[in-house]
Amino acid sequence: MNIWIDLANSPHVLFFDPIMKQLAHNGHKLLVTLRDFSETVGLAERYGIHGYVIGKHSGRNRTKKVICTFTRSIRLARHNHGDKVDIAVSHNSYAQIIAGRLKGCKTVTIMDYEGQPANHLAFRLADKIIVPEYFPDESLKKSGARFSKVYKYKGYKEQVYLSNFVPNESFFKEIIEKCDLSPNWDITKTFLVTIRTDPTMAAYHHFKNPLFGPLLGQFNRNSEVTTIVLPRTSKQRREIKAKFPNLHIPKLPLDGNNLVFYSDLVISAGGTMNREAAVLGTPAYTIFAGKLPAVDKSLIKLGRMTPILSDKDLKKIKLEKKSKRDILKNKNLCQEITYQILA
Repeated sequence: MNIWIDLANSPHVLFFDPIMKQLAHNGHKLLVTLRDFSETVGLAERYGIHGYVIGKHSGRNRTKKVICTFTRSIRLARHNHGDKVDIAVSHNSYAQIIAGRLKGCKTVTIMDYEGQPANHLAFRLADKIIVPEYFPDESLKKSGARFSKVYKYKGYKEQVYLSNFVPNESFFKEIIEKCDLSPNWDITKTFLVTIRTDPTMAAYHHFKNPLFGPLLGQFNRNSEVTTIVLPRTSKQRREIKAKFPNLHIPKLPLDGNNLVFYSDLVISAGGTMNREAAVLGTPAYTIFAGKLPAVDKSLIKLGRMTPILSDKDLKKIKLEKKSKRDILKNKNLCQEITYQILA
């Protein structure tokens, strides 16, 4: 079969890479499109994934988001893949789902966050919906999903690509080079913290996070800690550089999985990186200001993630070298989801 995969955001590259390999191994032809947003295109090149770049992010304005989504869907629908598309699959690429319906092919969407408003569009239009077991049934119902087209898998989407993760023992050289650290910087003797900023351009992020400034200020004042901050936008990059000069922002993208693995703790205001840390055994703290996703709540119950809900909770952050923890593996998940895409 001809399977069209749309990579609309950076985490989609990592998630679909092993799935694409599995599909190709099974003899299916892959047709790939990408959206020019964040590090999606660069990551795809790094992973040897080649496709057509169509469209870009519209910014925070909701009206522009709607217009941009429908404009991109038309461009995707008009794009000639050279072959008839049998299945269109994405991690909730709304533009692709609309385009897939216009093309008349089967559409499959994969999603793990119930708080995304656009689920109402994706879940109604998709022929199949794949979500983790923790995804609330009530949220599926409210978003217009028919349970007959829903498949729930056990575990977390991050396990698709992290269950077989092997750390790069020379990764410290990459940190030194891309973060302009001292040549004598030693990852084994330094407390390393990774902070991911809040997703201010996401459709579900329509609020300010009052904890983020105090958090960055706390680490900016601590000279004994190497703190790497990963901004999501150029505006965030400029503001952090100006206000918090002692924090390190990579001048080029770092290997995210190795960074998470070698960090002593990871703090994120929402998104995939916290769950990657939890799966890899790195202490993870979430300062997401919205309603916590069900998958995050399950990781909190497992003791692999800690919520930071107020200024007082900032004291919960333990500055101690990470002890070795097992990777939360689910080696059959990639094959399971691949099978469900085709089913």
